[in-house]
Parts: sequence; C-alpha cells; structure tokens
Amino acid sequence: MHGEYKVPGGKLVVADVDVVDGLLRGPRISGDFFLEPDDALETINAALDGLAAGLDARAIGARVQASLPRDTVMLGITAEAVGIAVRRAVARASDWREHDWRLVHEPPQDPALHMALDQVLAEEVGAGRRPPTLRVWEWASPAVVIGSFQSLRNEVDAAEAERHGVDVVRRISGGGAMFIEPGNTITYSLYAPESLVAGMSFAESYAFLDDWVLGALGELGIRAWYQPLNDITSDHGKIAGAAQKRLAAGAVLHHVTMAYDIDADKMLKVLRIGREKISDKGIASANKRVDPLRRQTGLPREEIIDRMIAHFRGRYGLTDDRVTEDERRLAGKYVTDKFATPAWTARVP
Repeated sequence: MHGEYKVPGGKLVVADVDVVDGLLRGPRISGDFFLEPDDALETINAALDGLAAGLDARAIGARVQASLPRDTVMLGITAEAVGIAVRRAVARASDWREHDWRLVHEPPQDPALHMALDQVLAEEVGAGRRPPTLRVWEWASPAVVIGSFQSLRNEVDAAEAERHGVDVVRRISGGGAMFIEPGNTITYSLYAPESLVAGMSFAESYAFLDDWVLGALGELGIRAWYQPLNDITSDHGKIAGAAQKRLAAGAVLHHVTMAYDIDADKMLKVLRIGREKISDKGIASANKRVDPLRRQTGLPREEIIDRMIAHFRGRYGLTDDRVTEDERRLAGKYVTDKFATPAWTARVP
C-alpha cells in the first residue's frame, strides 16, 4: 500500500506499507524532508512495524514521536504527518495527479444558484458522472452567505441587508457568515472524491486541500499560511476563510472565500458581528483583521484569479469545462425547492 502526504508549508512524506493480519508490516517512510540523525528514519520504521492498521493518524504519530530520541531534528515533517501518510496508504487514498481535473469559470450567477451548484456538482463528482472540478465563482449581486448551522437572526440584520440590496442565502457547509460584493471577492469550490482526503480528519484535510493556494499566493509575493481551523492568513491579516462538507454520495465539497477588497462599514451594518463595536474603532478593527488581496498585491482581481488558475493547472493539470445542461437544470430545481425558500434560509431562525 502506498500513501503520500504533502505537509502544508512543509515537505512530502511517503509511506509504503503492507498489512498482515491487521498489523502494519515492513513500513518504509521516505520523502524530501530533513531528518537528523540519519538513523532516525530506521527508528520511525521500527516504531510503525507491528502497529494496528486501524489506528488513526494522531495515534500513529504519537507512537512515532515517543520512539524518537530527544535530540531528533525534523524539518518539513512531523510525527503526525507520518501517521497521515500511513493512514492514506492503508485507506488507499488517491493523489491529486491521478485525477482529470476540470475548470468551471462562468459568468456571474445569483447567490442562490451558487449554493445549488455547489450541491449539484459535488453530488455529480460523488456519483462518478463528473471528474473532480475546480469552480471559480462570479457573483451577480451582493450577498451574505451563512453557514448551515448559523442562526439567521443572530448573524444578519435583515433591515440593513434589504436597504443595501444584499441577498441572504444559506450554504450546505458549516462555518461562519461571508459578506460578498461582486468585484470585491474571490470565491472558489473544489469538488473531489473522498479518496483524495482518505485517511485525514476534517481538520487535516482543510490545510491539505488549500496547500496549492498558499503556493499561488507565494508566487504573488504573499507569505501566507493556514491558521486552524479554516483561515488563510498572512503577516498583514486574514486573507480567506474555508468551509467543507463531506457528502454521503462519496464526495468532498471544499469552498473558500478570499477578500480582494472590503467595505467594512457596510459589512458591519449588514452582519451582526461585533454590533456593539459599530464605530470608527470597530470598522478600523475589521479592516485590520481582514487584509484584502488588492492592497497586498496591487494587482487587478482578474489577474489574481488567472494566476491562481495557472498555478493549479501547472501543479495538477486542469481542463476547461462548463456546467452541463442537466446539471444546470437540476441546480435550478434545487433553487426553487430549497435554496431560495424561507424554510431553508431560516431553518435555524
């Protein structure tokens, strides 16, 4: 069994292992990491040999860590990363490059249709009718997108949202509210088979699925990293927030909203976050916490998107595609029956 895990911001860890009678046998760890002393690699392999194959990554990592001498130096690798690579081998996880990735980047869509497309495309990938896909969103109107489990009245000032022409929609993934304005936001979704994140917990898969974004931002001159659980941040502040859902159909939906620019004044009027701080100080604080890509790069939004897509294409391969008529028809039905209905939007009042 063969498994690979690229440590976010670190190096590649590879695990080759057999399973005999439910136990790991003949484990061989390799990769482009740095490890001192040299015989620490043999120590790691010996610690893995004979472990129960059903242990999770954290438990495997704990056994590895306990076996290492105190003076061991690990660069670009952690004991838990070894555990993840082993779990991915046992779970027969797939690699990014094994898939025929498709790109969907279409004209602006209404917020409710975006919510529906997320569900439809994830379901289609899970059913094997669509290859794994990267979709870059374009917004037709301002919106607040609330998480699946958030209270509508606690998150959004309905009167202010109506006054500013902001649609309020609810997505199928958890997480917090996103304030969206066309031209000020970069949003994308990944629709992948669960095999891509096999052997990983939710927390581990967040950073794994967005490691390519850190590479793209690095090419734009931004030193960015993943801030658990679901933020991408830089020296100057938060850049993006992620959310994820694993569908029963066998797919993982992972989507991210990045701030290209931000109208903090309007955001704090529409959202109820920190309502007691609705002052110049509060607005300044919001601006400081979220540091938009426009200021950090000085580049047009379209160029940033193009360079992100080019980075993904160079790293994993990417074929231009579109939403099919059947997918669009089903998404329209989901809008009517679910995403545009008060029953869904206010399902947590």
